[in-house]
Amino acid sequence: MTRKEKAMELFESGYNCSQSVVLAFSDMTGVDEKLLAKLSSSFGGGMGRLREVCGAVTGMFIVAGLLYGYEDAETGEKKAEHYARIQKLASRFSEETGTIICRELLGLDKKKDSPTPEKRTAKYYEERPCRRLVGLAAEILEEMIKENE
Repeated sequence: MTRKEKAMELFESGYNCSQSVVLAFSDMTGVDEKLLAKLSSSFGGGMGRLREVCGAVTGMFIVAGLLYGYEDAETGEKKAEHYARIQKLASRFSEETGTIICRELLGLDKKKDSPTPEKRTAKYYEERPCRRLVGLAAEILEEMIKENE
């Protein structure tokens, strides 16, 4: 199973967009899956259903930070290199979708949404692009990882 397929499967099982991407790469991070799920749980729905940055995108960023991020107080080259990597991931996602903003991806006109998630039904999965977006994010991230090998 590809990471793209794994991320989409995780989303269909009930994980949010961010968790789906992060958990699809759990074997590469060296971090316990339960901890990864908790760490990424706040970023679904564009950060707690605030409809800001897409959870699939923040999932890419979390994994990139775990794999390539810096750990010391940093103001120079390491930080710049990492931020360039993050911007490249965002750019690749945006090239495919037109945006990294959740509400724009969903065609919503309001920012903040109810904190209560919608029930995951067949209709939910038909109407939302989220399954495809987590797959796209996983695919982009996997490509970046291969480029950095």
